[in-house]
Amino acid sequence: MADAHYEATYLVETPLPLEAVAEVMAGEQSCGTFTRVEGETDELRERARAHVIAIRDLGDVAQPSVRSSWLDRKGQLAPSRRGEVVVRFPVANVGVNLSTLAATVAGNLFDLGEVTGLRLEALKLPSDYRKQFSLPQHGVAGTRRLTGAAHGALIGSIIKPNVGLRSEEIASLVERLCVAGLDFIKDDEIAANPVHAPLSTRIPAVMAAVRRHQDRTGKHVMVAFNITDETDAMRRHADLVVQEGGTCVMASLNWCGFSGIETLRRSTDMVIHGHRNGYGAFSRHPALGIGFQSYQTLWRLAGVDHMHVHGLGGKFAQADDEVVESAKDCLTSLCEVDDRVMPAFSSGQWAGTVEQTYRAVNTSDLLFMAGGGVMAHPGGPAEGVASIREAWRAVEAGESVESARIEHRALADAFGFFSKH
Repeated sequence: MADAHYEATYLVETPLPLEAVAEVMAGEQSCGTFTRVEGETDELRERARAHVIAIRDLGDVAQPSVRSSWLDRKGQLAPSRRGEVVVRFPVANVGVNLSTLAATVAGNLFDLGEVTGLRLEALKLPSDYRKQFSLPQHGVAGTRRLTGAAHGALIGSIIKPNVGLRSEEIASLVERLCVAGLDFIKDDEIAANPVHAPLSTRIPAVMAAVRRHQDRTGKHVMVAFNITDETDAMRRHADLVVQEGGTCVMASLNWCGFSGIETLRRSTDMVIHGHRNGYGAFSRHPALGIGFQSYQTLWRLAGVDHMHVHGLGGKFAQADDEVVESAKDCLTSLCEVDDRVMPAFSSGQWAGTVEQTYRAVNTSDLLFMAGGGVMAHPGGPAEGVASIREAWRAVEAGESVESARIEHRALADAFGFFSKH
């Protein structure tokens, strides 16, 4: 591993020569600074320096994406250009340290005065290096095994109302959703440990409902309890979930941080459902932030099993092609072992978004979650689940959902209701 390297691909915007800025980037994030310093020998630079290995000019932009006071002070008035820059970093500079890996590929580069835009688009790791980090405990195959859903998309829902319900009310709703035929139920990202439904009472109440359903039917419905908190609290909450027979916990990745999720992964063998809320702050500007390929690569090193990708035709800002590529990234192994994670589709999903989802991703290895699409169905949650299952059955059989609507009332009712919203 002493001679191993990883590669980061960036979109760079600058009024300066791309080649010069690329070298600044490589120096800033390895052994260089703005000038040569004492102790910076040729041997050290050869051993520790990052190297620019590719530059592709993408042309001028009409105006700078973000302002740089550094460029203002320098009197740089030339129009900005964009380019793709690939930098190769020595693994030895970082070691097996996820937080420092992130700080290297996505740290001070965003603050460089020379750039008017910078976005980390992709991260490529050597297999031996990737395998030194955590792997998902369950991923796609393990999630199917734990839920008993061997075939087809896993159908899930989100507790709604997302805040305000008391523990016993949530447990009652979970029992109804289990009976409705779901594979997966999750808390909302803003419902973690509220005063009116603390995890200390919510977890036992909900899992009692899950166990009753399992005793009646043999089906274990996976519940993702939102245990987002400081690290010691998350570990305590996870222990309670295990004690009550649960199989999954959820955490808000961006706000728990790499260290918190890594500690959680090492503390439990349950499924970790990774919620990416806040990712839009990193990704929505096309010339600034972090693209999903690199984002999900970093989080997969922390050992998550599921990753949110939003949904097609949903309520959020991401374009459908971005959602599809995100799902495909999750289902692409980073090395020769199976470290795929299950993409979790959500946000405005219902039976009517099934066909375009399946046609686009060409797989059912996904978690398809609908909150309102299940619980707002005019026939109730059971009919909401039935409508989604029938839509998936049709597309997997090569049929159109349009034709399936004629024969299945729950599906027809879903289109009649949700198409108006």
